[in-house]
Amino acid sequence: MNIQSTFELDKIDQRIIAATQEGLPLVSKPYETVAKMLGLPNDLVIERLEAMLQSGAIRRIGVVPNHYKLGFTANGMSVWDVDNELVDELGDTIGALEYVSHCYRRPRHLPLWPYNMFAMVHGRTRIEVEEKIEAIAKILGPASRQHNVLYSTKILKKTGVRLCGRSKD
Repeated sequence: MNIQSTFELDKIDQRIIAATQEGLPLVSKPYETVAKMLGLPNDLVIERLEAMLQSGAIRRIGVVPNHYKLGFTANGMSVWDVDNELVDELGDTIGALEYVSHCYRRPRHLPLWPYNMFAMVHGRTRIEVEEKIEAIAKILGPASRQHNVLYSTKILKKTGVRLCGRSKD
């Protein structure tokens, strides 16, 4: 399969990306606000964003919260050594917990790194995070042989798609 690694964006697509690359407006109808800002019909903005998603020019549109600004300053990536036969099913369960922002499977790197499931847990204190991790341990039960937690020490810059280079008109 031939996967295109560059995308041709016309001037309208470029304007939409430029208007949204710092984030969507925090209003009840963000696409309508962007459309008004650009002097475009609301339906056209939505249609163009959907087309960019379909083409792969943008991967997703989603919320990227700053947990620190929301008061969640004790954020820990919990790592788990989970039975390979159960990791997908259990990962879905853990990922659905309200205090887990993302949960995913990763390859083990034995003998140094036995962990194959990662779950980001957010809390206001480390004690709160540890309590939530203990709740996860109970859910996983004997399917998890061991676990650990890696606490965030700083927030990394989170950005969306950025325009660079030139695109066709």
